[in-house]
Amino acid sequence: MTDHFADRLAAAVSARDTALCVGLDPRWDRLPERIRRRHGDTRMGRARAYEEFCARVLDVVGPLVGVVKPQSAFFEALGTDGLAALFQVVERARRLGLLVILDAKRNDIASTAEAYAEAVFDWLQADAVTLNPYLGRDSIEPLLQKARPAGRGLFVLVRTSNPGAGQFQDLLCEGEPLHVRVARAVESWSAEHLGRCGLGDVGAVVGCTHPKELTELRQVLSSAWILVPGYGAQGGTAADVAGAFRSDGLGAIVNSSRGVLFPFDPSVLDWEKEVEKAARQAAEALRPVTAER
Repeated sequence: MTDHFADRLAAAVSARDTALCVGLDPRWDRLPERIRRRHGDTRMGRARAYEEFCARVLDVVGPLVGVVKPQSAFFEALGTDGLAALFQVVERARRLGLLVILDAKRNDIASTAEAYAEAVFDWLQADAVTLNPYLGRDSIEPLLQKARPAGRGLFVLVRTSNPGAGQFQDLLCEGEPLHVRVARAVESWSAEHLGRCGLGDVGAVVGCTHPKELTELRQVLSSAWILVPGYGAQGGTAADVAGAFRSDGLGAIVNSSRGVLFPFDPSVLDWEKEVEKAARQAAEALRPVTAER
């Protein structure tokens, strides 16, 4: 029997003693100069450079964290070469024993949603995927039907941290903000299928730029994992994300992308040491707020 996604995620966090998730967002202008020169500035060259850079990052952070989050857009922008690189990155992460959350924010219904599910879980073999809930439950269901039997999970956008988020997310819906209504829906989907850890396989994406809201949404999302972006380079601190965790220190994973990937000047030769240092510092800063209370 395949282990429940929530239990697999809890085990990954516990094994490394950190809730840190490293986002794999390769950016051409920030890559080490040696990697860029070796592969060249063509579509194929960029794809191979992204693959090499992410592979070397994975080798560095693999012993330190349990979860990584590749951003699909950077790879998709390079066409078939980029998709091939993404496949190799995910495969390497899984070989290293890491859980992989594909950040793709997919959203559609019926056979199109089924095709997304096949791409994410059958072809790419990701452990989870981010989704946009705007089309409602029937856009979630096809991916849920594919994910659950295989011990995979979903993370649904609830409260994002971009400047324009409030245009829709803060609209009042029967007396409460729309993002709270979405959180209640995510909680109900999560509660349908709980793991031994008491958490479900449908999680929420909640940014840490509004710590008070994050704490309040933790109360709504009592059985759901929360994926928290915005930590590190985007300004979020350990204190800002503390409210996302349950009293036992579980329930949330905190993503850092630029802060871990690019703490160096592209001309630096021993850039991997800087990545390791940044990952260790980010993980260490989170430990006090994830300790059982």
